[in-house]
Amino acid sequence: MNRRQVLASTGMAAGAALGASAGAGAGARAVAPPAGAAPHRPGRTGPRNLITDVAGITVGCAQDAAVRTGTTVILAEGLVTAAIDVRGGGPGTRESDALESHNLVHAANAVVLSGGSSWGLAAADGVAAHLGARGIGYGGLAQQGVPVSPIVPAAILYDLGNGGAKGWGTQPPYRDLGIAALAAAGADFALGTSGAGYGAMAGALKGGLGSASTLMRDGTTVGAIVAVNALGATVVPGTRHFWAGAFEMGDEFGGLGPIAARVGPEEWGGTKLPAPRENTTIACVATDLDLTADEMKRVAIMAQDGLARAIRPVHTPFDGDVVFALCTARRPVSGPRDLAVLGVGAVAADTLARAIARGVHAATAPAGWAVPTWSALKPE
Repeated sequence: MNRRQVLASTGMAAGAALGASAGAGAGARAVAPPAGAAPHRPGRTGPRNLITDVAGITVGCAQDAAVRTGTTVILAEGLVTAAIDVRGGGPGTRESDALESHNLVHAANAVVLSGGSSWGLAAADGVAAHLGARGIGYGGLAQQGVPVSPIVPAAILYDLGNGGAKGWGTQPPYRDLGIAALAAAGADFALGTSGAGYGAMAGALKGGLGSASTLMRDGTTVGAIVAVNALGATVVPGTRHFWAGAFEMGDEFGGLGPIAARVGPEEWGGTKLPAPRENTTIACVATDLDLTADEMKRVAIMAQDGLARAIRPVHTPFDGDVVFALCTARRPVSGPRDLAVLGVGAVAADTLARAIARGVHAATAPAGWAVPTWSALKPE
């Protein structure tokens, strides 16, 4: 078997933007504000518009171009409060039970998002091994002969059918990808065809890795990262407009804004049907507000609504949709805690919707893979 080169992501992934135009539309148009309406004042992003705007979070990506797959690591400084919410019908996860607040740990050192279906869960093994070697994990300081236990939850998406070189025998690339992604962790990382989104498809379009952040009025930061490999479509049928267009800040995914369109209950646009079994959108949201495990569980539940705002249909029997939630506890809660959870959860949902659109907007076709991309869709 030929040795594969694992590439750590240091910039935007390269590749020709190949693809096909959208299908026939049904008379959609951009929305104009009513006469006399107050001016719209969109929120603010963090300085990078990435999940790493949340203090205490870094991200690393690695991919294997020959295999057409990749891994993304969300690394926390130490052990941070964590939660998970699973809504898809075909999930693949690791350490998910450890994050439930009625269990002992409900915290994480890192979260891994990976391609590779069940094979991809091995990426977390590589991350855990290297964190443990540094004495990072659950159980206090490392002692002679008693190592700590790194807590590295993971979720995977299905990219096995994209034509890459999957004949790895007993040496799948995912442990090495996890190690490479961890080594690349930093404040900046590539969107689109990068990391866990490298081999992804978003309905009929090339999927990818997306991220976004929001700076709330009280100074709280909320961020999201997502690998978009959904059965459902991210754009309105017959247009280039994203379902998430109403939540766009500036021109972060094309500047087209929202669209007024009437679509039927079974008019979904460019989905993966009638071959639906190659899907999953996996994500992580984060905040610097000091919330409890139960409160972060509610944030994770609310953040799932971001998938529904950006993908149609979603949470299907054929998707393994998973959202992790992390809090780095850099900011104390002021005022009623339930209102703080409400605010963070609502903003997390919108931020995740934007991240989904950003991932598809930035996605390119890797060399040799003639796959439709958003950038190749014809303007209406």
